[in-house]
Amino acid sequence: MNALDAYAYVGFVGTACIIAAYFYLTASNAPNPFLVHGTNLAGAALLTVSLVRHTNWPSLVLEGFWAAIAIWGLTKAVRKERGA
Repeated sequence: MNALDAYAYVGFVGTACIIAAYFYLTASNAPNPFLVHGTNLAGAALLTVSLVRHTNWPSLVLEGFWAAIAIWGLTKAVRKERGA
């Protein structure tokens, strides 16, 4: 088994962000979209850093879509906030 490097630890933090955002979304009656999508975007970014070093193409593509959806969600939340 190989020792974990800094990139792997960054990936673990990204994983924790995504899991925490999903838990918060599921547990909350009125989740804050900025918190959910912002945490998902941060998680995707951190996992991407890890995946650039330890390339796994399917996971890298997944994180690209995950980040794009998070950005879309943040954009919708900003537009809704401005319209309110």
